[in-house]
Amino acid sequence: MDLSNLRPAKGAINRPGKRVGRGQGSGKGGTATRGHKGAQSRSGYSKKIGFEGGQMPLQRRVPKFGFTNINRVEYQGINLDKLQHLVDNKVAKDSITVETLVENGMAKKKDLVKILGGGELKASLKVSAHKFTASAKAAIEAAGGEAINL
Repeated sequence: MDLSNLRPAKGAINRPGKRVGRGQGSGKGGTATRGHKGAQSRSGYSKKIGFEGGQMPLQRRVPKFGFTNINRVEYQGINLDKLQHLVDNKVAKDSITVETLVENGMAKKKDLVKILGGGELKASLKVSAHKFTASAKAAIEAAGGEAINL
């Protein structure tokens, strides 16, 4: 046994705190450690998220600007070199679908996939995705493959 093995006896630490609101004799009676008056002394009080004690909250102090289009469609971009990487690792031979990309962690199940033209594709592949850039489509077809829109 040495200093690194020493531990407090079981039950010696993390005792339950002193019970409050159990009479003056306990030393924690009266206001039961809540202080006098104010919202925090009342029963049922729960602080609102972002409340800063009456000071103007941060989310209201920071200026808002710009525009967020609620109809924006987000695509998960995947470059051609990633597709070539799948072929090199023998994950895909002649076709790559969205399911293949999901299984290999390149996209999530609900993602819309867009194939981008980054990198080089040597293999002849039948690629199925939601969208293709013009350069990606041209590179896939130049390699003898096919780009299929879903």
